Amino acid sequence: MTPSDHIYPFVKMHGLGNDFAIFDARSNQLEMTETRARSLADRRRGIGCDQLIVLRSSRSCDVFMEIWNADGSRVGACGNATRCVGQLMLEETSTPEVSIETDAGQLSAIAAGSKISVNMGQAATDWSAIPLARDSDTNHVFYQKGPLADPSCVNMGNPHAVFFVEDADAIDLEKWGPEIENDALFPERVNVSVVTVTEGVIRQRVWERGAGVTEACGSAACASVVAASRRELIERKAIVQLDGGDLDIEWLENGTVQMTGPATFVFSGEVRL
Repeated sequence: MTPSDHIYPFVKMHGLGNDFAIFDARSNQLEMTETRARSLADRRRGIGCDQLIVLRSSRSCDVFMEIWNADGSRVGACGNATRCVGQLMLEETSTPEVSIETDAGQLSAIAAGSKISVNMGQAATDWSAIPLARDSDTNHVFYQKGPLADPSCVNMGNPHAVFFVEDADAIDLEKWGPEIENDALFPERVNVSVVTVTEGVIRQRVWERGAGVTEACGSAACASVVAASRRELIERKAIVQLDGGDLDIEWLENGTVQMTGPATFVFSGEVRL
């Protein structure tokens, strides 16, 4: 340990296998950078996670949640991480509801039995809010890449392209995910979902922008319900079956999206930086 090193505690949590290293920087100042985020997220040389979460003080909410992808990019929203942070803050404050500030806006979390329920805010569907590079009907975007075509696009604090397919498990996301994520149509890149809708249940697999294939993506599950509802394939709520488990999602009449699912503690530790 060199004189410049500092010890930083962290908590490892996951939401349906989508895993996070959560650092509390409210009293132990931590500067996060692209290089540091990539290093900490590395599964062989670091802690290993899909996203790095840094908690900071907020003037308007109980806490500010800073979100860094495994590739070092910073993003505005992460539904599974919000449930995990919500659980930590509910335990810390012993209140029935907590507010969480993010780069994408203010979110709220409550306990729902053994699960955590989070209001993920407004679903945006205008082409400029996704954003797309051109004016488009976001319910039926004229776009195709390999076997994937005609996506419905939604912004849930981050951009999503939802492709409806006959069999979500048959799509090679490792091949098509990165090509679509980095396509010029999506100036801020995009999260890519393939979904199959059967009797009000959505089977979904996700390529996350900046993280790759993940076992679950909460904001993508919200986007898939909004997209399926806009296509009149479901009503405004559904069970979303992800690789890591199920989420209950409802697109409320006020335009916001409610997500309910588990938040699981894995272990705590510390790193020297």
